[in-house]
Amino acid sequence: MTTAPAAEPVPVRIAVDLLGGDRAPAVVVDGALRALDADPALGLLLVGPPEVADRVLGALAAADRGRVRLRPVRGMVAMADDPTRATRADTTVSAAVRAVVSGTADAVVSAGSTGATVTAAVLGFGRWPGVRRPALATTLPALAGPVVLVDVGGSLEARPGTLIQHAGLGAAYSAVAHDVPAPRVGLLSVGTETGKGDRTRRAVDAALAAAPPLAGARYIGLVEGYDVTAGDRADVVVTDGFTGNVLLKGIEGAYAMAGGPPERGAAPRAATLLGVGGTVVVCHGSAAGGDIASGIALAATLRRRSAVPRVRALFPDPVRDIPTDTEVSA
Repeated sequence: MTTAPAAEPVPVRIAVDLLGGDRAPAVVVDGALRALDADPALGLLLVGPPEVADRVLGALAAADRGRVRLRPVRGMVAMADDPTRATRADTTVSAAVRAVVSGTADAVVSAGSTGATVTAAVLGFGRWPGVRRPALATTLPALAGPVVLVDVGGSLEARPGTLIQHAGLGAAYSAVAHDVPAPRVGLLSVGTETGKGDRTRRAVDAALAAAPPLAGARYIGLVEGYDVTAGDRADVVVTDGFTGNVLLKGIEGAYAMAGGPPERGAAPRAATLLGVGGTVVVCHGSAAGGDIASGIALAATLRRRSAVPRVRALFPDPVRDIPTDTEVSA
């Protein structure tokens, strides 16, 4: 019996923000070259100064240079800038989003200001109906398998309606990105017993237990921080973006001290923006070249799997099914 040859990867073109990140553009150039080397079907649209893009082109073999295009832009949003600067058309992150809107690219990757990237994505792609605050979801390589942590910085507020919506987004993303048929969803708190946590968590816990809008998933109740790295109780852990970002960086610091994450799988050091009409991947501001390459690979995978429309299809109608903040008292 002969084995059918593996299908060739679908060509994709990712718009990369050359000026995003603490150590840009050097690490972005490094990451772009690594990503191109790892994926022969990958094309890049480099958004930034031509002299920076030339570093990528100059390091490629002549046969591969056609896989790279340039969109010359010199404006940037620095980490300390107001995120609303991303509304300007002459910034790299805004130009990268507009390239996807126009069909020139298939997805956006940036290691720049998270607030600016979210702002540019919301303005360029629009939010899904009823989604007030898009969420950043990241995958952590827990001991028992991948765990989706949501939100990790897309929205810093901790309103009940937002957390309930993000539970639905995280469940749908786990089902699509990790092929989990019925994701187990937990709400991060300071204890697992009913009634633990602040007023917001108690309200969200009760609402999710009563009628969880979780795309075929099941709500398992409250979880604690160690459940995120263990992975044996929940496939998705929901929290507000402030707490999630602090937790994420703490876990990554612990992995670094321990010599690396668990051997069960290296998850990308990047997050996916959920709730907008385009594929957006946000890398850490402190990302190294390997992290940028990992984020580009994640964006390519999500695009090839039609992840955004599939997550949207699984996500419940937010107007009909998900309580608003006025309907859930904190």
